Amino acid sequence: MTLASLFFLFMYIGTFTIGGGLVAISLMQQALVNRGIISAERFYNMVAISESTPGPIGINMATYVGYETAGVWGGIITTVGTVLPSLVVIILIARYFTRFQEKPLVQAAFYGLRAGSTGLIAVAAWQVLNVSVFAFKAFSESGRWQDVASWPALGLFAVLLAVNRRFDIHPLWIILSGAVFGFFVL
Repeated sequence: MTLASLFFLFMYIGTFTIGGGLVAISLMQQALVNRGIISAERFYNMVAISESTPGPIGINMATYVGYETAGVWGGIITTVGTVLPSLVVIILIARYFTRFQEKPLVQAAFYGLRAGSTGLIAVAAWQVLNVSVFAFKAFSESGRWQDVASWPALGLFAVLLAVNRRFDIHPLWIILSGAVFGFFVL
């Protein structure tokens, strides 16, 4: 891909990423994996690395994908392309929002955006779980119920979910636990 096509692709992703970085993951998967630019396995490895590095996951992913496909300039171009639409929208909202925030149409639009972004985040979470925990493809090929999931990964997910619900652990510890477990067990 050329730098210009990378810029416009990630500008498109940045334009429609309403709801945070996990929404960007969904759009990036559609744009990159479905078009054959990178493989699904490589994409989810990038997601794991981007999730464990400091900063917003959407921007980390954009930078990583850009660097992997076109070097340093690719990383810069994809990052700028991802951030630019949000920057423009935030500047416009900051300038004019106080005039329109009480309008019923504006309130309805934000209500709809919350619902839509929640759905996109749920899809992104399911896709990550589908690749990292569940193995429906292996199950469909073998027909054995033992192949429906990576049982160690599912066990770790359940334990970390239960511990987090009980003790409200910082996400950093959950990420580090998953990394250590994956390194030594999986």
